[in-house]
Amino acid sequence: MGKLFGTDGIRGVANKYPMTADMALKIGKATAHLFKREGHIPRIIVGKDTRISGYMLENALVAGICSMGVNAIIVGPVPTPGIAFLTESMRVDAGIMISASHNPYQDNGIKIFSSDGFKLPDEKEMEIEEMIFSKDLDTLNTSHDNLGKSFRMEDARGRYIVFLKHAFPRGYTLEGTKIVLDCANGATYKVAPETFFELGADVTTLFHEPDGKNINLNCGSQHPETLAEEVVKRKADVGFAFDGDGDRVIAVDENGSVLTGDQVMAFCARTMKKEGRLSNNLVVCTVMSNIGLGIALKEQGIEQMATKVGDRYVLEKMQEKGASIGGEDSGHIIFLDHHTTGDGILTALQVLAVMKKEQKTLSMLAKIMKVFPQKLINIDVKQKPDISEVPEIVEAIREAEAKLADKGRVLVRYSGTQSMCRVMVEGPTDKETEKYCKKIADVVMRKLN
Repeated sequence: MGKLFGTDGIRGVANKYPMTADMALKIGKATAHLFKREGHIPRIIVGKDTRISGYMLENALVAGICSMGVNAIIVGPVPTPGIAFLTESMRVDAGIMISASHNPYQDNGIKIFSSDGFKLPDEKEMEIEEMIFSKDLDTLNTSHDNLGKSFRMEDARGRYIVFLKHAFPRGYTLEGTKIVLDCANGATYKVAPETFFELGADVTTLFHEPDGKNINLNCGSQHPETLAEEVVKRKADVGFAFDGDGDRVIAVDENGSVLTGDQVMAFCARTMKKEGRLSNNLVVCTVMSNIGLGIALKEQGIEQMATKVGDRYVLEKMQEKGASIGGEDSGHIIFLDHHTTGDGILTALQVLAVMKKEQKTLSMLAKIMKVFPQKLINIDVKQKPDISEVPEIVEAIREAEAKLADKGRVLVRYSGTQSMCRVMVEGPTDKETEKYCKKIADVVMRKLN
């Protein structure tokens, strides 16, 4: 049996296994069957981002859901955290999001949420996989007179905007605040501008005309260069770049400098601590977080805990340890007092709230943390053996670590969603960091291709 679910749902190239209409039909059927129970007609919300393949996968999923006697509620393009919110607030049985997040348009994916708005736990994903790969799935179809229905929900965006606005403190306003938004031609293209506009901000929006193929294309959280230029040109107070499905955000200060997710967590945690809202005095991050985050938090008397890369691991640790903030350097940040998952728009609102409360510019807030030089090289690989079992890679890592000593660190790991190995090095200078990163990446390229 092949494995479908990775660290963030199911993902692949559209119209190739596993992102085919046939597989989406089976995923819809298996998910619907999982949530059926006696005397109850389950409802499942289905949303998507703006990829052209979303139409194909949406229709196939809905067909699968209805074939099992379950009703589908179609909401169209809405951010992934919007699906999490709607699933919980409408008390439906599950939510499905069709998106490949920050990946290029040719990829797509499927994420499933439980009725509580949290991503489906591993054991439930395993049940869905087992159903899909068993030969019994087609025998589970309901009778012709018990088929499910599909409904299109017209006010999903408005409901989500109201939720977002409630995450911004009532005693403050965005009137007079100039904001530039980069919507990545993705799922935030309507929600984000409307949210900030309704809170009184002066909003300029970039990359908000999706055509199915321009999602994340030289824009969004992976490419904030145009946003940075526009912030300076318009003399804006701040800029925000979202990714394709809106669960992460990268902030740009008034000088056009791009902030990391770690910097955002550092100053948000400081304000939360001041206000008594930093549960257990703890911030949860991942092993990819910059050394500077740990130093900044220590200076504030705040504890830090690191997990494997992936928002699901961050969330698990937050729930286990009772933390209220956690996230990744990539800008995927979870404010558990507000939401069950990372939410780029909600994070942007928290950044603005801190700016208003502290009466400081974003560049001033960012000074809380020194970002150590970091170099990341992504290498496409044909195989993914255990890194510790490839002697040449182990030796290259050991050499770099010995040279850097306590002035840096090395992290080599596989992507959980792509056939890729990530080599990350932090060090005291840009020159040293780049040198050791390239050395290790060259070895990875030779040995894994």
